[in-house]
Amino acid sequence: MPRRASRLPPRPRSLAARAIEPPPFARGPVLAAIAVLAVVLTATSSGYGFHRDELYFRMLEPAWGYVDQPALTPLLARLMTALADEPWALRIPATLSAVAAVLVLALVTREVGGTRSAQALCAWAAAGATFPLLFGHVLLSASVDLVAWPLVCLFALRAVLRDDPRWWLAVGLVIGLATYNKLLIGMLVAGLAVGVLVAGPRRMLREPLLWAGALVAAVVAAPNLAYQVLSDWPQLAMGAALGENNGEEVRVLTVPFLLLLLGPPLVPVWLAGVVAPWRAGSSLRPIRFVTVALPVVVLATIAGGAQFYYPLGILAVLLAVGCRPVAEWASSRRRRAVVVAGLALNAVVSAVIALPVLPLGVLGSTPVPDINEVVAESVGWPTYVAQVAEVVEAARAAGQDPVVVTSNYGEAGAIARFGPGRGIDAVYSGHNHLWFTARPPEDATSAVFVGGLRPAVRDAFSECRIEAELDNGLGVDGEEQGAPVTLCTGMRIPWLELWPRVAHLD
Repeated sequence: MPRRASRLPPRPRSLAARAIEPPPFARGPVLAAIAVLAVVLTATSSGYGFHRDELYFRMLEPAWGYVDQPALTPLLARLMTALADEPWALRIPATLSAVAAVLVLALVTREVGGTRSAQALCAWAAAGATFPLLFGHVLLSASVDLVAWPLVCLFALRAVLRDDPRWWLAVGLVIGLATYNKLLIGMLVAGLAVGVLVAGPRRMLREPLLWAGALVAAVVAAPNLAYQVLSDWPQLAMGAALGENNGEEVRVLTVPFLLLLLGPPLVPVWLAGVVAPWRAGSSLRPIRFVTVALPVVVLATIAGGAQFYYPLGILAVLLAVGCRPVAEWASSRRRRAVVVAGLALNAVVSAVIALPVLPLGVLGSTPVPDINEVVAESVGWPTYVAQVAEVVEAARAAGQDPVVVTSNYGEAGAIARFGPGRGIDAVYSGHNHLWFTARPPEDATSAVFVGGLRPAVRDAFSECRIEAELDNGLGVDGEEQGAPVTLCTGMRIPWLELWPRVAHLD
């Protein structure tokens, strides 16, 4: 009798056989969107003036870290200030981050199978989205995160969809580097990890290169984490301070602002990105873990109460995923016209809200400063400094030689930038990291305080009287508008004793 054929287990398919080959890169439309965004951001980069955070960043000497943030964004600000001490130079890293984010998001769309039309949709949608446009205009710590979060997700998607675990090493590298901008990247990592545990594919947890990527992240982030440990975790103290100051508002606004972060016309697109991986038979089922990351990040944002825009990065990734089903839906001319009209409307409204396109003379009569706090905090700084200088000059004429102490880093940064031209060569503040950098000299017996005075400060002088109130002359109701400028004389206690009383985080 013939021998029975033995049943052998099937040979595993090669990586190449299992990998999903992405469509060709839509070079033309993607690069066109990037070019237009770069031109628009560059053309508007000098509008209005420095933002309060930018004025603060340019003051900070390079260091491993600061009490309120890691090292990267202040370092970029210092480097750009060396090029030219003007807003346009300071904002070059923000512009580069925004255009890089458009490229990465288009690659995410390509990675999930998006064709040329889907990639074009993603690129133009991302280029005209509200908060990415805002963070691409002004150098904030959120600017670098525009590209960092999507890049982590892109490499994670490649590891899963291409069945190529070597991409986990790239994931780890980006996570480690991103900690030097914000430790907030840990929120994304937690969201993705919960997503894998809840929705899979859990087999990736048995992949040695995933854990090797985690080790890469830890090694790269080690100096930054060492600073936090040796400095008693100042970021935790800062997060607690933000939560205390902003918590009530953030917990109310976080969910509604999900509809506004990218712009209302783009909500159906990122919702499609949430739903698509969960549809029966979808080829995107292996990336369901990315969709789970969104509610995790949202809940963490609500719990922390620091800033409502924290889910922006993962929302942008889901927008990129959603561009594939939306592009497939918009196959007819009529539907395509609806999509194009929505993108155009969103881009125009976003530009008016996020960019300095309105004349300064009419800005205060519009709702834009109320909608976009960044605009309100980017006007009037030279005027404010001139008003402080007038108080200092009057005090000097009366025989006093006051030091200038501000209530926040925006005021301090403005005086550091514009004060030398008005005779103010030094400024001090107890706000955030500036409290650690310098305190007034002990022989200074009078001071001009900008902003509200704490009772402990007022009691340290024999006399304090308000000499002026800040007014930008534009009708823009920013944080400084109406702030008092107070001259205090007859100091009763030494600065060494008073200085700890002025320290505050927020």
